Amino acid sequence: MKPLPELMSFLEGLAEPHILFDTQYRILAANAAYRRQFSPDRSVVGRSCFEVSHHFSVPCDQAGESCPLVKARESGQRERVLHLHHTARGEEYVNIELAPLLNAAGEQAFFIEKMESMRVAQGRAGAQGLIGRSAQFQRMLALVARVAPSMATVLLLGESGTGKELVASAVHDASSRANRALVPVDCSSLPENLFESELFGHERGAFTGANTARGGLVEAASGGTLFLDEVGDIPLTMQVKLLRLLETGTYRRVGSTEQRRADIRVVSATHRDLDQMVAQERFREDLYYRLSTFPIHLPALRERRDDISLLAVSLLTRVAPKRKLSLSDLAIDLLQAQDFPGNVRELRNLLERAALLCDGDVLDAGHVEQALKSGRRPASALTSRVPVPHQTMLAESSPWSASARTRIATAASGALKSIERSALGDMLKAHRGSRSELAAQLGISERSLYRKIRALKLP
Repeated sequence: MKPLPELMSFLEGLAEPHILFDTQYRILAANAAYRRQFSPDRSVVGRSCFEVSHHFSVPCDQAGESCPLVKARESGQRERVLHLHHTARGEEYVNIELAPLLNAAGEQAFFIEKMESMRVAQGRAGAQGLIGRSAQFQRMLALVARVAPSMATVLLLGESGTGKELVASAVHDASSRANRALVPVDCSSLPENLFESELFGHERGAFTGANTARGGLVEAASGGTLFLDEVGDIPLTMQVKLLRLLETGTYRRVGSTEQRRADIRVVSATHRDLDQMVAQERFREDLYYRLSTFPIHLPALRERRDDISLLAVSLLTRVAPKRKLSLSDLAIDLLQAQDFPGNVRELRNLLERAALLCDGDVLDAGHVEQALKSGRRPASALTSRVPVPHQTMLAESSPWSASARTRIATAASGALKSIERSALGDMLKAHRGSRSELAAQLGISERSLYRKIRALKLP
């Protein structure tokens, strides 16, 4: 069945990218907006949607993706999904909204699909902003895409270093308020006696030192988004005033009786367990419900290990912008073996140390190992995931293949010996006392020190 010319004309006039396809996934039409944005050099008409967008040979649901057409067939209504599509600019995250069209018999005959690029996140290395393509990352991003166009308050929950400010920025940038300000408030750094003034502003003479009237951060965010970072650190005395702002949309400057109206959208974030804080009466339950209309969990780095290589490549361009550094396969294996309790922030610090320890253009396992050993967690996850010289092989339950485990074991063993030899050699050169004094500093016996010197072939 061919679509009516009127339908084709309607599709062509739409400002957003749209395609029309049949029940067999075959594209029948693509409007001008789609051709400009997604396929400027090649026609997609007559090809399957899954081949064009994903380079798949089978429909999305048969390749592990969520297929909006299948969902629409089951529900009989409009469906939305987030996909990683191949475009003229490379792979991009795209919001898909698919609607079924019925024929005279009430059967689904065609499908119209609207596409909108989500430019706040990328699925490739070297990009800026949110980066990832793991299933956990895509689930989080799908929630961001769903809530961003609304006015709902969003609560971002995740460990320190998981990128809560980046996600808050993504929510703002994908909203209708993107052309106005995103104003962050670091709730953990504001002392209680200044919190109200910083948030709501003050009048002249409201307190000692208030020589002029000043607007607060709520006013600065007017028309845009107020981001309350580490909201779990807000003092109890201020929580009730924040609750009033959220419930009534009004506030008063310190020292004023005038009610002011706030035109803001609120996004908050915390690494704390707010449920536990509510149970302990350290956080107001009514405020918790106001803030958490739409909670989003940010996965820890150990929950999205597949993204570590992408992140590492992007972070290297930031920590060493004047160098063209790359990572060896063994270095990536070692990075993926870590649990990273500090998450992306810890990964960045580790890569910066490793880059400083590397004189060439390739960071290998030895550089990563040395950077790990010089960090605040010298044992790190290597003691459980990667063997050190006195350990045997990795457990067979390890997530890597036998060949990868062997490569890591060999590299780690050699790297550790090299590091130990270099460190002990430096200490021997710098030490001016007796060998017994040096052994005492190292916390070992003098005999053990001599054994190490012989084993490492030090002078």
